[in-house]
Amino acid sequence: MSLPSDTPLQKLQFYVTTGYTCGYLPNKMAQSLIAAPQHLVDAKVYSGLIQQGFRRSGKFSYRPHCENCQECIPVRIILDQFSPNRSQKRAFKQHNNLTTAILPVGFHEEHYALYASYQRARHSEEKIQDETAPQENDVEQYQSFLCQSNVESVMVEFRENEQLKMVSVIDIVRDGISAVYTFYETKDTATSYGTYNVLWQTLWAKELGLPYLYLGYWIRDSKKMAYKQNFKPLEKLIDGEWIK
Repeated sequence: MSLPSDTPLQKLQFYVTTGYTCGYLPNKMAQSLIAAPQHLVDAKVYSGLIQQGFRRSGKFSYRPHCENCQECIPVRIILDQFSPNRSQKRAFKQHNNLTTAILPVGFHEEHYALYASYQRARHSEEKIQDETAPQENDVEQYQSFLCQSNVESVMVEFRENEQLKMVSVIDIVRDGISAVYTFYETKDTATSYGTYNVLWQTLWAKELGLPYLYLGYWIRDSKKMAYKQNFKPLEKLIDGEWIK
């Protein structure tokens, strides 16, 4: 990949992983491009990487690099043009009694218990597992995945009557915030925690005076990733250029 000569990204090296089972599409193999060494990826450098389609898992920055597949498309919401639709407004109103607390990234037993429950519920319904997330009940992998960061990151708790309902890990970059991962109470029926969470992040990013909310990868044929197209207008990264 080509990089401007005057950027700190020039100090990085990039290598391609060996193939592994795709976590999003059936019967496919995947590869990732990894930025190294990871200790050089600080907040400033990561702000440049995310503009080129990279994401973060713990202290690793990566982007899909599959030889015969281009289905993972980085997307971001254009915040000054975004307006929630009617169903999204209903979801926000439904959960506007949730209280929030913004915390430093770290391990909390209560968070992990909710995460493990969330993973059990998701994986019991899906044949394909998210390869970027650790398997359920693995504390060490959970910590490396969500409780470690070398960029500017926070954890946001969402509670109802002091009971933990949802946790989001969010990165703050130069031109926006990035939704790293969110998990919530799946035992609650008739809820719209996921939609509410995205709307909350749009509002928080606007409060910070930032123009974009990075949602990660949109994958048309992946049910758990296709929802992102419901938040418009989106920009997508195609051939190194962000286009609406």
